[in-house]
Amino acid sequence: MFLEIDKKVKNKIAIKDSDNQQITYGEIIEFANLFWDKVGERALLFVLNRNTVGAAAGYLGATINRIVPLMLGASMNQELLEELIRIYHPKYLWKPVEMVTEGEPRLLEQYGYVLVETGLTPYPMYEELSLLLTTSGSTGSPKLVRHSYANLEAQARNISAFFELDAAERPMLDLPINYTMGLSVLNSHLYSGATVLLTSFNVLNPGYWEYFKREEATSFTNVPYSYEILKKLRFFRMNLPSLKLITQGGGKLNEELQREFAEYAEQTGRRFILTYGQTEGSARMAYLPAEYAKEKYGCIGKAIPNGRLYLIDEDGNEITEPDVIGEMVYEGPNVTLGYAQSGEDLLLGDERHGLLPTGDMAKKDADGFFYIVGRKKRFLKLCGYRVGLDECENIIKGAFDVECACVGDDRCMQIYVNSRQDMDAVRRYIADKTGINSSAFQVHYIEALPRNEAGKVLYSQLV
Repeated sequence: MFLEIDKKVKNKIAIKDSDNQQITYGEIIEFANLFWDKVGERALLFVLNRNTVGAAAGYLGATINRIVPLMLGASMNQELLEELIRIYHPKYLWKPVEMVTEGEPRLLEQYGYVLVETGLTPYPMYEELSLLLTTSGSTGSPKLVRHSYANLEAQARNISAFFELDAAERPMLDLPINYTMGLSVLNSHLYSGATVLLTSFNVLNPGYWEYFKREEATSFTNVPYSYEILKKLRFFRMNLPSLKLITQGGGKLNEELQREFAEYAEQTGRRFILTYGQTEGSARMAYLPAEYAKEKYGCIGKAIPNGRLYLIDEDGNEITEPDVIGEMVYEGPNVTLGYAQSGEDLLLGDERHGLLPTGDMAKKDADGFFYIVGRKKRFLKLCGYRVGLDECENIIKGAFDVECACVGDDRCMQIYVNSRQDMDAVRRYIADKTGINSSAFQVHYIEALPRNEAGKVLYSQLV
């Protein structure tokens, strides 16, 4: 059974949420059987996630039965959701009960969620297709990452191994489980027989820390932006006796924060582990062991168990010398099948065969540890979510009569437009469309975008 759920202690709580719902490992199996009774076929299901037991149960009930979920945020823009429904024809939706509209047929209602049928004619799907995730945060791109069952099982095993997880773990999970890193936390801990503490609170909310202390959470995983907030919240002074492990992913942590959290972990007898990954690699692909956290600043570490990292030059040849920059390539069983951009693509098989050019430019030191120095392709990670710069330009130009160019780094996207009167509106609009706080965007006026003779925007002149 998926994640060996059937081998766990049946009456042990598998998932608990901050809304006081819980589900045991035995109840997951019972719910999966009930889910199959209502669906009874391999089909595409959209799960609208709110980081509750209900959302997680829908994901597990589907995956255990080889029903394919597309994980989405329940708060995503309605127009974007409708566009994805139009493109991919899900036969079922699993969504919070308060989102069900009058007239929608309710096939099953449990844990605050409802299963409804869309009436759409489904597309045929590849036999080993297990899961779909969006590629770029919530910018509304129809481009999805196709996962196999082997990808998800490998992900869970590998992460469990390098984090040394066991059934005593109680991870605090506020990262959305429709986000690849959040889902990896859920999968790896369920594989280990642990109890996952789901919440929609973030670290700024007092409810987060009340829940953390009450449930004696043993670990948390977060993105660089959250670590900046934690420092401002005087996290290092908090009394958290149950905390054993701190992990980070979702983008590069600056060296000062890495040093401070590494020192805190060392002084308090905890582990601090940095990770690197992509949705296309089923989340984590590299990690920096805790014992190197203070020594290797700015480092993503080495490949996870059963994976391999290496660098290639512009001709595709492997780089073996230290401190030479090249594109980083990952090889392993957690590399996903490929992309889907239409309903017909759900039938595609394995197009990657375990090999993933990451698009990240990196170097390797003499000890074999990797350091990312830049990106080959145009995307950022804002607040832990990957956001395509080209996609954001198209979104803005589709809504405003402006020239637009987007650049920036993982801290802030810089947006250049040739209309002063639209600057504030553009900032609000892109924040709404992506679901990312408006503080992650700055809009600048520019009379004309710099271009070369071929008419291509010279982005280097905008940095």
